[in-house]
Amino acid sequence: MDKSNLLQQQTAMGLYLRDPEHNAPPTEMDPVRAQVYRDLVFANLSSLLSGTFPVLVKILGDEDWRSLVRIFLRDYRARTPKFGEIAQEFVEFLAAGTEVLNEGAWPPFMVELAHYEWVEMALQQSDAEPLAVGDAALLLDRPLRVSDLAWPLAYAWAVHQVGPDYQPDVLPDQPTLLLVRRDEDWGVRFSGLSPLAWRLLLRVGEFPELTGREQLQGLAVEAGQVGSSAFFEGGLGLLRQMHGEGVLGVFDLL
Repeated sequence: MDKSNLLQQQTAMGLYLRDPEHNAPPTEMDPVRAQVYRDLVFANLSSLLSGTFPVLVKILGDEDWRSLVRIFLRDYRARTPKFGEIAQEFVEFLAAGTEVLNEGAWPPFMVELAHYEWVEMALQQSDAEPLAVGDAALLLDRPLRVSDLAWPLAYAWAVHQVGPDYQPDVLPDQPTLLLVRRDEDWGVRFSGLSPLAWRLLLRVGEFPELTGREQLQGLAVEAGQVGSSAFFEGGLGLLRQMHGEGVLGVFDLL
């Protein structure tokens, strides 16, 4: 077989594996054998993804889940060769809101739920090192850092409550603010965040040069609480709490 013919056969096989409803297997290949490969590719992809999104799978049911995986296989061109990163690309595919997805009667919270479920796997597999938190006595006088293993997240839907028995179709009045972090035992923990704590963590990332005192002062300006000692003490309490949990650290100037 010359190179040109080989390329045609490979291209035909790829199209068939991705979208067997609209593409035939290579002409020189046994259709039964081609179907075995087709079924294996789909089953492996479905199994790989379902392990990361168990709640979404239960909500959609087997038929709709298979349809969603089929759309992903057919329409998306993954950029990673690593199996462990396919779930992230699946989330990105959903978030892109392709025309085909927009036509389906998918749950309105589907994209955020998928992201919420993916986060746990992403942190478990992260190569990031725990943060060296430094001296708590320097929280106000030094710039701060947020651990790479602690992610503040905001969702329009209450994704931590969504499940087979709770599938909302109306957006809540308030967003869901969460902190997800990986502990020393590699367990991933989810906890709620107050708007103040969520914004404080975001500010540390946005203004890494500011000291803890300057962060609290800036936060007070945003909240209309300039000069409030109670607000400052509450913010300092948050800094100390998150420092103790390994979420925030003191930047070492040396």
